Amino acid sequence: MRGAVIHAPRDVRFETLDDPKILHPTDAIIRTAVSCVCGSDLWPYRGLEPIGDPHPMGHEYVGFVEEVGAEVTTVRPGQFVIGSFATSDNTCANCRNGFQSNCLHREFMSTCQADHIRVPNAQGTLVATDQVPGEELWPSLLAVSDVMGTGWWAADAAQVTPGSTAVVVGDGAVGLCAVIAAREMGAERIIAMSRHASRQRLAREFGATDIVTERGEEGIARIKDLTGGIGADSVLECVGTAQAMRQALHTARPGGSVGFVGVPHDVAVDGQELFFSHVGLRGGPAPVRRYLPDLIDRVLDGRIDPGKVFDLTLPLDQVAEGYQAMDERRAIKALLRP
Repeated sequence: MRGAVIHAPRDVRFETLDDPKILHPTDAIIRTAVSCVCGSDLWPYRGLEPIGDPHPMGHEYVGFVEEVGAEVTTVRPGQFVIGSFATSDNTCANCRNGFQSNCLHREFMSTCQADHIRVPNAQGTLVATDQVPGEELWPSLLAVSDVMGTGWWAADAAQVTPGSTAVVVGDGAVGLCAVIAAREMGAERIIAMSRHASRQRLAREFGATDIVTERGEEGIARIKDLTGGIGADSVLECVGTAQAMRQALHTARPGGSVGFVGVPHDVAVDGQELFFSHVGLRGGPAPVRRYLPDLIDRVLDGRIDPGKVFDLTLPLDQVAEGYQAMDERRAIKALLRP
């Protein structure tokens, strides 16, 4: 098979790789229908995370089951399936508590920008659709495997409730999906922080009622101005930088909540400041598997269309261009077709 391999910062190549095989009776082999480049892939691409030896990339996937291990009974060859970037048995104590991304047998997917992948813990990770969805739905179902599920977790962790005011920090794919999630959870006012016209338009389409272009202290002041000097009920932090976390914590009202889902880089939280703010803080890798059945239904029913975050479609062999376009902010998210 062939797939993406990162060798060094800004050096992603499309190479021939060993075909995946069943290694454990809980594995499945999937032929990818579509995959993509994630914003979090840009951290190593930009040299902000160590790369080490050359290795495959990608953690978002939907596709067709080709082979299953002896212990996999919930999916079968030929079915169309959606999974999570964090695999889970869906039976351990952490899974039963709804945190499948902290499964005791968790493995993170890392080889999905390829035409075939091995999925560990397939029994608990993969969700099959009743029928093969039309190709027009594949981008939205792919979004569910990570960015939509992560945006949903941001809203859930931030305790968005009907009639509330929510602020979304970040206008990447996760942030835009977080706007969808806040709308679906009933937020009356959704303030999206964005400086990019195309992303602002999509945020509005997804349900944002206000756009704030300012950042830093000016951004905090603008949110306070929009909320009568109090702050927002819920803040969804979808970036992972120190500035984004500071904006999130300082734009939540006393008693409000921050859901942080951006992978933290150089983020430090002042315990004394947090203590006296009365702001709740929860985050981490999204328990996507918890939300998969519901989000898949919302896509298939036409209630949500998160696939619109894919504004660039490329053949898989042009994956390097997908990275470059996202790095240069010429694309929100690149869809890859084998």
